[in-house]
Parts: sequence; C-alpha cells; structure tokens
Amino acid sequence: MNTSPEPAGQQRTRPPLSEAAKASLAKTHTLFRMFVISVLGAFFVYQLDVNYLWLTGILTAASVALGTVLLVRAAKLKESRLVLIGTISGLVVSAIMVLLILVTAVFFNEVRQYQACVGRALTDQAQSACRVQLESSLPGQFR
Repeated sequence: MNTSPEPAGQQRTRPPLSEAAKASLAKTHTLFRMFVISVLGAFFVYQLDVNYLWLTGILTAASVALGTVLLVRAAKLKESRLVLIGTISGLVVSAIMVLLILVTAVFFNEVRQYQACVGRALTDQAQSACRVQLESSLPGQFR
C-alpha cells in the first residue's frame, strides 16, 4: 500500500482576488440586489393597485437604469455569469412592464373600473361579468 499522497492532476483553482476586484464584485452584487428588488417591486406594486401606476413607473425606470448599468459591468468586467443571466432576464421583465404601464396609462379609467369590479366580485360568474364589462368599454379594435 502506498500511503503517500500523490497529486491527482491539475486542480482548477482561481488565483486570489485583489482588493480592487473584491470591491468591484461587492459593488456588482449590491447593484444586482437593488435591481432585483426594483423589478419585483414594480411588478408587485402594479398588482396591488392600478392607482399606484406612478410608483410602478418610477420603479420600472429604476430597474431599467440599474439593469443597463449591470449589463455593462457584467459584460465589461466579466465578473459573474449568473449576474449576466439574471440581468438579462430582469431587463426582459422590465421591458414587459414598460409595455404594460403604457397600455394601462392609455386605458387608465377602464383598467381602474375593472380592478374595482373584480375586487367586489365574489364568484366566478361575477368576475366573468367584470371581464365582459371591460371588453365592452374598450374601443372596437382592442376587443
């Protein structure tokens, strides 16, 4: 039996990070956390009440700005593949939120009436009646 340890080949070890690299990585992770919170915040505020459309717009604008900064940092500094994928996914959600905000702003009164109707509806039949009411209040090309 051989009891002396032998090298098992090359191990993939990363060189230790410098202080500047650690600081850059920490900044990127902090920006990513802020980005995720702004994307999720915009989505949940929109779901809460359409009267807070202004807050949804602010959070969505912040998420687009943070996402753009993160995308540039992740591509330029090549810090984390997970941050890059998460940022791209978040920017897709932010783009959808921008479209949703624009459509809601155009049809604000109709959406507000629908949301109030659904809030009072207790049965599936009542919710269906709210949907029919919304469809009848929209212009013909959007039905």
